[in-house]
Amino acid sequence: MATTRQVGRTRIEKHGDLLPASVIVAAVIAIAVIGGFATDTASAWYLELNRPAWQPPAWLFGPVWTVLYILLALSAIIIWRTTSGNERTQLMWLYGTNGALNLAWTFIFFQAHSPLWAGIEIAVLWLTILVIMRRVWPHSRSASLMLLPYLLWVGFATVLTWTIVSLNLNS
Repeated sequence: MATTRQVGRTRIEKHGDLLPASVIVAAVIAIAVIGGFATDTASAWYLELNRPAWQPPAWLFGPVWTVLYILLALSAIIIWRTTSGNERTQLMWLYGTNGALNLAWTFIFFQAHSPLWAGIEIAVLWLTILVIMRRVWPHSRSASLMLLPYLLWVGFATVLTWTIVSLNLNS
């Protein structure tokens, strides 16, 4: 049986949160791994795209996404622990929807070869991050602020995606 204690506004269960935390971490790892396999920067299609000179080098994406995924998982775990009932369910659905959108961008861009649809999709992804941050703020400011680097990076990726769209309109 899990023991519970209250620390400020945060409910802490010593053992009962291991399974939910493990599921959150496993889901984030699955998104990262599947997305990594779906990303193909060596394909002829990708190499023929006109891309801006300011695009970050390929080696930077792995470390950046690793940090962002760790922060995303920590944020979701904090929210799992600090909410309950319908609010928890709604917030976990938001995190899950965000994860699905995160993964979908990779498939739309790299597998479907559709920067335009990826540009539309990533704008929705960015909005979900903003909604999550706003919704979790009353429960945990730290969980909300952990998503700020993710919001900024996806904002940058949105600009990059739309720049690639514009550079390849007539190609």
